[in-house]
Amino acid sequence: MNEYIKQISDRIRELREILDLTPESVANEIGVDVGEYLSFEEGEKEIPISLLYKTADVFRVDPTVLMTGDVPRMEDYTVVRGGNGVNIVRYPGYSFSALAFNYKKRIMDPMIVTLARSETAELVKHDGQEFNYVIEGAIKVVVGSREFTLEKGDSIYFNPQKPHGQRAVTETAKFLTVIAE
Repeated sequence: MNEYIKQISDRIRELREILDLTPESVANEIGVDVGEYLSFEEGEKEIPISLLYKTADVFRVDPTVLMTGDVPRMEDYTVVRGGNGVNIVRYPGYSFSALAFNYKKRIMDPMIVTLARSETAELVKHDGQEFNYVIEGAIKVVVGSREFTLEKGDSIYFNPQKPHGQRAVTETAKFLTVIAE
């Protein structure tokens, strides 16, 4: 198991226990069955980013607390130097770097996503709005029943409540995503 995923799982379980919440109540709040929630909490299954944000809402903490174990500190601005975002490896071939993790009460989450070539895109849904801008390589973006090929310099803005996902069609691809929830 990825050590980073294990740390997130441990933080989720610890916060739930501190807040005296049952696994059933948290699972209900984030919209999954208790078995699936417990698989996230035990680190058996990686929690999707959309559910990580919902879990943070249930716990009334910033998602950064679950991702890093630290709280955001900046109120007026935050600067992240190149290569110094909070790096998260979701699964082999898919990672992202959170760029605004240290800004309090943010309404947008900009991230650099790096993908290795894949034949399929994992489809997810979450609240808010999403923007993707291709920095290098090419990606296929699925939004609902539509599929778009985007190359360097191309962008897409969409409703992420529709099932959506991205995959690299070149050996590797990198894109900026900004999610507003």
